Amino acid sequence: MKRTTVLILILSWIGALTDVFSQSYTLRQALQQGSENYPLVKARAAEARGSERDARAASLEYLPRISAQHQYTYGTSNSLTGAFYPNPAVISPSGGIRSENISTATWGSYSSLLLEWNVFNFGKVSGTVKASKIFAESNEAAYTNEIFQQQVKIADAYLLTLMLKKLSAIQKTNVERALRFHDAVKAGVLSGLRAGADSSLASAEYAKAKLLMLDAERNHRSQQLRLLELTGITDQSAITIDSLGFFSAIPSNVSDASAIQQNHPLLSVYRKRADAAQARSIAVRRSFMPSITLVGAAWARGSGVYADDTYHTDFSSGTKYQVNNYLLGAALRWTITDFASVHQRYKGEQFRVVRDQELYNEQSLALQRQLKDSDMQFNFSMEQAQMAPIQLNAARHAFLQADARYRAGLSDLPTLLQSMFTLNRAEADLAIAYVNVWRSLLAIAAAKGDFSIFMNSIQ
Repeated sequence: MKRTTVLILILSWIGALTDVFSQSYTLRQALQQGSENYPLVKARAAEARGSERDARAASLEYLPRISAQHQYTYGTSNSLTGAFYPNPAVISPSGGIRSENISTATWGSYSSLLLEWNVFNFGKVSGTVKASKIFAESNEAAYTNEIFQQQVKIADAYLLTLMLKKLSAIQKTNVERALRFHDAVKAGVLSGLRAGADSSLASAEYAKAKLLMLDAERNHRSQQLRLLELTGITDQSAITIDSLGFFSAIPSNVSDASAIQQNHPLLSVYRKRADAAQARSIAVRRSFMPSITLVGAAWARGSGVYADDTYHTDFSSGTKYQVNNYLLGAALRWTITDFASVHQRYKGEQFRVVRDQELYNEQSLALQRQLKDSDMQFNFSMEQAQMAPIQLNAARHAFLQADARYRAGLSDLPTLLQSMFTLNRAEADLAIAYVNVWRSLLAIAAAKGDFSIFMNSIQ
């Protein structure tokens, strides 16, 4: 038994030493760590920034396109009279029309500058730009919601870690209490003042207390690792957390529990998704419209085949510019046969709009139910938290009375052990009741979409 006592003291000393050298975190620090370091939050942030760049790229469609090219060629120059379809996969058959093929190759050069500006496109570009901007807003809303949800998860994990840490401390106290009584009962048995069965019962109660302590410590360490994961901390050593008065006070009642914030982060995500689908459908419908383009071009060309049909095969004769031209004009392009496919795509996008609107309605209903449920849980938790101190006070008095009666020989050991168990249960119930109130308040804040409801209640 002395070895067991020494082992418990060593374990307690190691736990205390771990707390000294481990990193200490308040709830606000844990929230900041998780909002900045958790991989999924970072992924949402990168997605939001990427969609912002896409929106900026779409806005550049308003600007004119300028293309420049220069080339040197070496080849023959033979051609025929006749029609030619300018397929991009076929080399242009330009060349002199003559009675025979000439295999002599010459050098040539060609430089051009082309400006195209879609000055009027019946809303095609504006529809695409608007759709890309709303899509970027949707990703930004998803990023904001991810931070909100991560904060709720971290706060809940923080509260659970605190509760399990408190329960572990309660069970350690219970082990110490059981050990003291075990030693006292054993001394009474050895002196002949107590029955031998009392020693066995005390040993069994002490072993049971140790099992409860080990189970509580295991749960605490497991939840601590969960908190480490949510905060994105890579160092897997234990962390210590500040109780912040969660076990000394409970929050006040929350008014207007039926109201959900209009800008609830989760609802904003689904609302923006529906808006983005609607904007895409408009962009698809406008894609059928024609475009009026202003065109300006200038080019210069050199060739080794001169106007008198003579061939000059040296590089300088073929590459120096011999002619130059320019062009100004306006063009209208309208692919009329695209109407059928564009119409079907538009109808498909309209169904996606309905889908996203119904998904929004589903989330709204779920949040309404969650808010009512969390408000109900909060009220019951408040009642339990108000009764728990009464239970603990009564359990302490009962334990002291049972202890005094047992020492005076007026009561048996099972009655004392039962009072000890009741005291241990009352201590644990008080910690659980207080944390449940705070968790219920956190659930209300999550359902309402206002995390400040929870944070402002912390002293």
